[in-house]
Amino acid sequence: MSWKDKMQRGRQRLAAVNWYLVSGLAFLLLVIVAFALGALRLHDLLGDAEALPIESVIIKGERQYTSDTEVQLALQSLMRRSFFSADVNQVQQALEQLPWVYQASVRRKWPARLKVFLQEQQPVAHWNGDRWLNVHGQVFTAPHPDGLDGLPLLAGPDAMATEVLTSYQQIRELLHINGYGLKSLSLNPRHAWRAELDNGVTLELGREDTMARIQRFINVYPVLAKQPDKVARVDLRYDTGLAVGWEDAQQESR
Repeated sequence: MSWKDKMQRGRQRLAAVNWYLVSGLAFLLLVIVAFALGALRLHDLLGDAEALPIESVIIKGERQYTSDTEVQLALQSLMRRSFFSADVNQVQQALEQLPWVYQASVRRKWPARLKVFLQEQQPVAHWNGDRWLNVHGQVFTAPHPDGLDGLPLLAGPDAMATEVLTSYQQIRELLHINGYGLKSLSLNPRHAWRAELDNGVTLELGREDTMARIQRFINVYPVLAKQPDKVARVDLRYDTGLAVGWEDAQQESR
């Protein structure tokens, strides 16, 4: 075989190899394009609220103050998304913006539902007149429903709400075992305590030795209650004694 024949055969083999390479690359490119178009179509389908709508929302958890209507309004815009494109974190945040919702958890439930568990606030006291205190000592704002008028009245700086609640519980317990009820407790900006009992007596407790001063009142009040005039106020801000304000005297001074 001549040198020219060998060169011609080499060129033919190289051309065949190049053709196989080009064909393989073209096929690979077609596969990639097909996958990309399929992924794009799948993405559009998963985000299509008409093709894959959220059919229902299942609400679990005890509710006293949060209505179905409030939940529906909170989720109205989010429900326009598809089952897969709905952001469960946004749904959770929207529900936790409702005034009486303390915590919400949301998860998808195949094939087209959202399952929601709601935990409502548990109010234990009125706070500064127009707000509430929950069982964790946290302040929150919510409308006033029926049935909560009997809660105690607590007041003080928001940053000290937990301390006020703890002190209320301690003072209430001490008074209760001695036959008295605690209606309200407040802490002023100077950190002085004032309590009002169910019988209308106001106690000025000052800033120190609160429990000892409550005990002093308990020891002395049976004697005061025997007096002709009704006790209106007892000032316990003394190291050993106390000062008494009588109801008739206060009415005469007005």
